[in-house]
Amino acid sequence: MQLTRDWRGQGLKIAFTNGCFDLLHPGHISLIDRARREADRLIVGLNADSSLRRRPTRPVQTEVARATVLASLKSVDAVVIFSEDTPLHLIDALEPDVLVKGADYKLDQVVGADLVLKRGGKVLLADLVRGHSTTDTLKRVAVTGEQI
Repeated sequence: MQLTRDWRGQGLKIAFTNGCFDLLHPGHISLIDRARREADRLIVGLNADSSLRRRPTRPVQTEVARATVLASLKSVDAVVIFSEDTPLHLIDALEPDVLVKGADYKLDQVVGADLVLKRGGKVLLADLVRGHSTTDTLKRVAVTGEQI
């Protein structure tokens, strides 16, 4: 991608994280901020609506709405929507220096970790913020009728 080539040409380090980021919450913000602290620029890979429709309750917000919210965060330099089931091709194209996922993953479960490590990059499993999960929030709303 031209953007990453330009940043690399400026000597900047690039981090990448991904997810659906539906109903943005403090756990998402913590992950994004942690990823940003690892590099000079942060790219967020965002699951397209088409890839999320395989989940029964998702997406709550459209990919455009989710991308708009993410792009407004000061920690985020670019948002790239991908429609594949995983961001493997995107990670291969972007060649991030740092790949960040939540600590609910193990290293061997992180898509693209092998590519990043092979290029001499780093994979970081960021601590989770307890009590914040879109899935749990949606379950709680469904059961109790609680407002979000």
